Amino acid sequence: MRIRDVLRKKGTDVYTVEPGESVPVLVDRLNERRIGALVVLGAGGEVAGIVTERDVLRNYGRCVGAEDDLPVRVADIMTTELIIGVPDDELQYAIRVMTRERIRHLPIIEDGKLAGIISIGDIVKATMDEIEFENRMLKDYIQTS
Repeated sequence: MRIRDVLRKKGTDVYTVEPGESVPVLVDRLNERRIGALVVLGAGGEVAGIVTERDVLRNYGRCVGAEDDLPVRVADIMTTELIIGVPDDELQYAIRVMTRERIRHLPIIEDGKLAGIISIGDIVKATMDEIEFENRMLKDYIQTS
């Protein structure tokens, strides 16, 4: 199974945020949508990074204790060294990369543009669906033999 197959089932919509957005607004968006990450898009629509719940927690002191009372911006806490996948990557490759790098969200880039995002939960669901399908096929085979 390829990442493209997962995106076909789950969809390619990606929630995004701009680098200049404040962290409180970011946290509200994450909570409203019940998600753990937003892709950060630059002014030209290019992928500038990703910001996750972990980024917020790692920078908690800066986010709530800004001495000048200016809210910390997404650009101040986002991850800019992206680890990405492409639609033709095998799902097993994505699992290995996400496990090795200890990440839970993998932006998918195709032809230099954001094509989607997959989470560890998407991978677990796709794997379970595949196992259930194979199981059903084996049971049918056994019953008809």
